Amino acid sequence: MNPYVLTTLLASLGLGTTLTFASSHWLLAWMGLEINTLAIIPLMTQHHHPRAVEATTKYFLTQATAAAIILFASTTNAWISGEWYMTSMSNPIATAMILAALALKIGLAPMHFWMPEVLQGLDLSTGLILSTWQKLAPLALIIQTAPAFHPLLLTTLGLMSALVGGWGGLNQTQLRKILAYSSIAHMGWMIIVLQHAPQLTLLTLLTYILMTSAAFLTLKLSYTTKISTLATTWSKSPLLTATTLLVLLSLGGLPPLTGFMPKWLILQEMVKQDLPLTATVMALTALISLYFYLGLCYTMTLTISPNTITSTTPWGIQTNQASTPLALSTVLALGLLPITPTIMM
Repeated sequence: MNPYVLTTLLASLGLGTTLTFASSHWLLAWMGLEINTLAIIPLMTQHHHPRAVEATTKYFLTQATAAAIILFASTTNAWISGEWYMTSMSNPIATAMILAALALKIGLAPMHFWMPEVLQGLDLSTGLILSTWQKLAPLALIIQTAPAFHPLLLTTLGLMSALVGGWGGLNQTQLRKILAYSSIAHMGWMIIVLQHAPQLTLLTLLTYILMTSAAFLTLKLSYTTKISTLATTWSKSPLLTATTLLVLLSLGGLPPLTGFMPKWLILQEMVKQDLPLTATVMALTALISLYFYLGLCYTMTLTISPNTITSTTPWGIQTNQASTPLALSTVLALGLLPITPTIMM
């Protein structure tokens, strides 16, 4: 893609998200979301592959539907209350519609069906933008309007997403689909704690972005999109395989790694709020997710790929990707647990 065009599109992505962050008026927020959607579409179709075009069409239709619902609901609210501001959401129907539309935007269950399909059709760098940057604007709107939402609705969305994210990933062989289900599960963790401690939602979002970036950049470096090709990576770059193993376990939320911190604090907060049953269900869904991360780790480190291929296996990976972002995100995805006391202060 032409570097000028690419720069314009990335700047528009940034502008759309920033506009939504800065707005307290529904029309401005809607405009930011639309700019965001329109800016990522050329990035998604840049390879002109039928799968990419299909994924882009699905993405465009879901995002346009969500944006239309947001516009309709905010207009309805303004019509009834005379206020366009996000803080004055008085109509329960409009509020529920806005939550449904924003859930569709970020792929919360049961509005998650587009997410694995779309991510599967994209290349890994666009997939990374879709899994991280594109979640920021809708999540900012959800956090801003959270006091207006019914607590039971948020809890249901969070539980369903965590369950679907774990359950859906179990049977997958494609790594991008596994990462999509992982994204759905993490969104569930963010939403469930939103009504009790919004700062924990932001912390979970930050750790999720670090871990997902590390996972996507690693897969991009080793040109891996299927579980079966993971089995060949240990011979090409043993050190990268070891760090990938740890990043996956961090995504699963195992103790000495960064991914454990948000899950631990969220469960602690839910027990404090006298919701032990919800906390137990969330911990069990985390176990389901951990199962497929462990499956990936097993394939990567403990299996040898079938040696019936006629071509020679390359030793070492040929790549022109900058290694600094990967190194940085990997270190942060593995080693941030010791700063937990500072964060809790």
